[in-house]
Amino acid sequence: MKKIINLAYSAYHWLLSLVSALWYRFPSRKIIVVGITGTKGKTTTVALLSHILEKSGKKTAFVSSNAIKIGDNLTKNRLGNSMPGRFFLQEFLYGAVRAGCDVAIIEVTSQGVIQHRHKFILWDRAVFLNIHPEHIEAHGSFENYLKAKILFFDYAAKHHDLKQPQFIVNGKDPQSERFLKMTPGFIVRHFTDNEAVISGANIPETLSGEFNRFNISAAIVIARTLGVADSIINKGIETFGGVEGRMEVVVKSPFIGVVDYAHTPESLEAVYKYWKSKKNRHKLICVLGSAGGGRDKWKRPEFGKIAAKYCSDIILTDEDPYDENPMEIINQIESGILENEHRPPLVKIIDRKEAIETAVLMAKKGDIIVCTGKGSEEFIHVARGKKIFWSDKKTILDAIKK
Repeated sequence: MKKIINLAYSAYHWLLSLVSALWYRFPSRKIIVVGITGTKGKTTTVALLSHILEKSGKKTAFVSSNAIKIGDNLTKNRLGNSMPGRFFLQEFLYGAVRAGCDVAIIEVTSQGVIQHRHKFILWDRAVFLNIHPEHIEAHGSFENYLKAKILFFDYAAKHHDLKQPQFIVNGKDPQSERFLKMTPGFIVRHFTDNEAVISGANIPETLSGEFNRFNISAAIVIARTLGVADSIINKGIETFGGVEGRMEVVVKSPFIGVVDYAHTPESLEAVYKYWKSKKNRHKLICVLGSAGGGRDKWKRPEFGKIAAKYCSDIILTDEDPYDENPMEIINQIESGILENEHRPPLVKIIDRKEAIETAVLMAKKGDIIVCTGKGSEEFIHVARGKKIFWSDKKTILDAIKK
């Protein structure tokens, strides 16, 4: 019975993709479409690439977890999905064509692939940034999660009509060869973190951190394949204003306040590592929750271990508990912290507003507060499908005013 239900579910989403493509008359045939997949860095890479292309005179559109852009119209993505379904992508591409856009850039997610949202789109560029354990409970295993990402490359290589797709992969990721097996006979371009270094561009604070070098390098290589000169690429990098909620410095004095979306152990460690290198003798105060309730529970003690390694003070708090008990989630994060015999001071405060206010009260001149998990998200998801309006950034600023 379960197999029949899964087949019906898959057929339903496949049919939605087909009907939407027919309804909007296959708009991807009339525009360059770039798909970017990976566990982390997609949103920053999408926004940076769009900015670079705009500097070169190209008109762009994009869909990311953070925003939706068609030409000059930029709006917050409030759909709760990085790769929305139910006709959205075909409607988006249709709108981009009508607005005279040259390039459309789309975040390609594993769940979007499982639901066939990448289908009936002709992809000019398929990009693989990286892969780390994520959405394990949703997919059943890391292998299934990885296969979903690989299926995007497979589809782009087999369904391109008269287009000549190119494939861009992170040459340092150990899984890159599995992606490349899907692309025999096609142009493949590799990137590492070196392109960001050798480009000669002055990297702005909005792209700080070693991990952003891969995002910058990917954007450089993609832009080159689209005919953008290196001098324009550098100008785009140097003038990039950043992405809301991604390593966003919301306070610079008397202490530094940072909000970031970090939702994997790798991204959390990268954020903490960067800011610890900047703190000198001052404190790194971490306000930490966990990935949403009911999913990826394995991350929780891992987050705790990382926080114990880097932070001077830890405040554990609520994030998106959904139907789980928030304190149980916090206790699971704490279990990872307690493994460190040299663990820093720890406070558990369920109310996220109170937790951030406590961090602000603790902070002295030169300290750094890092609030992770929510980034620019506008809601906290709680039990029975309810949502609470939220902003880490506003909460920090309001706490300072107090």
